[in-house]
Amino acid sequence: MTIGHMNDLESIEMNHPEVKEALMKVAISPKNGWEGHVMRIMEVGPGGFTPKHNHPWPHINYVIEGNGSLLLDGKEQTIKSGSYAFVPPGELHQFKNTGDKTLKFICIVPKEGHQ
Repeated sequence: MTIGHMNDLESIEMNHPEVKEALMKVAISPKNGWEGHVMRIMEVGPGGFTPKHNHPWPHINYVIEGNGSLLLDGKEQTIKSGSYAFVPPGELHQFKNTGDKTLKFICIVPKEGHQ
């Protein structure tokens, strides 16, 4: 059993030339007994973004707090606290923070999608 708080997790800076102001925190993974999947908490600072990319695995997202946009299916769509999204495998996508506070969202991927 694992119980914790996102504020206590290690922040891992996303080092990529197409990333700005983005951190990742690993909450649940195979190390905690969830074989095959990883639940991460992403934090994107004001004006920040994740890389525009695609990959062969899907992921599920839930916005905890903040405001932003998600490029998906060729369209940039507004996301905010309470929004959720399913990103299919192979789909080009990118998260951006469009607000003045940190955009925080859960990102669940299969373990092969976690670097």
